[in-house]
Amino acid sequence: MRKLSVVVLCVLCSALAYAQGGRGAPPPPATETVAPGIPGVVAKGTKVTIVKDGLRSSEGPLYMPDGTTLFTEPGSSKVYKIDKSGALSVVIEETNRANGLALDSKGRLLATTADSIAVLQPTKSVIAKFATRPNDLVVDKKDGIWLTLPSDKPSAVYYIAPGKTEAVKMGEAASAHGIQLSPDEKTLYSADSSGDHLVVFDIGADGKLTNKRAFGPYEGLNGAKESHADGIAVDAEGRIYVGIQPGVQVFSKDGKSLGLIPTSQRPQNLAFGGPNKQTLWVATPSCLFSVQMIAKGYTGRAK
Repeated sequence: MRKLSVVVLCVLCSALAYAQGGRGAPPPPATETVAPGIPGVVAKGTKVTIVKDGLRSSEGPLYMPDGTTLFTEPGSSKVYKIDKSGALSVVIEETNRANGLALDSKGRLLATTADSIAVLQPTKSVIAKFATRPNDLVVDKKDGIWLTLPSDKPSAVYYIAPGKTEAVKMGEAASAHGIQLSPDEKTLYSADSSGDHLVVFDIGADGKLTNKRAFGPYEGLNGAKESHADGIAVDAEGRIYVGIQPGVQVFSKDGKSLGLIPTSQRPQNLAFGGPNKQTLWVATPSCLFSVQMIAKGYTGRAK
């Protein structure tokens, strides 16, 4: 009876630890998988390699100008750095459960936290506070901040103009999680975690979001309506990469499905980094993975 109680307690503790950094039931074990061949994107047989497991959720990978990569561990309020040799170190602590990361033209490291958009470096400060938790963000070339508020009623995409602190609702988007801009910044992508399509908006000359539409259907959902879609990345050719329940969905810039890179855990965020920006970092509920790509990430922004 005592052994059973200990086992139950361990399971409960594991579930609680996961809930503090992610959502839903504890994830399956992190194992390495193999990518299919996607022309121009990834070679057939490429491994989805474990970089670090045992995390209390991983999020927000971000390429830095010095060639290193940062990522967050929301469950422990830490930011890690991956240096050029692949070594990991903790570089920021007490981040208020920082999740998504971005970099502005001033070199400030920005993050979505438990209740704000905040600056983590060079000096910690708060740009904007929220009643609900912002999920992800991307900074445009003018230093405007696009972000998602999935717990807002209704869920929406918001924008903070350069130098401002007020977040303005730009468009409603169901279960808005990951967010990304096209290389030309004329298109905004929002990951609807509850749906089976990527949501797309046009960005007008006045900055307004228009022409909301379904971009392309996800693969491998096996009839499930909820994709758990989350982080989004773009490459130099304008292809779009979306983390969904079974892996990383790759779309052409016109919405054609190019293939799925399977992962053992649901991707929560994605980013290109590493040498020549040809490593795809995949953050999941307990693990950070890497995939060596043929494609190169877009170099006009950090994210």
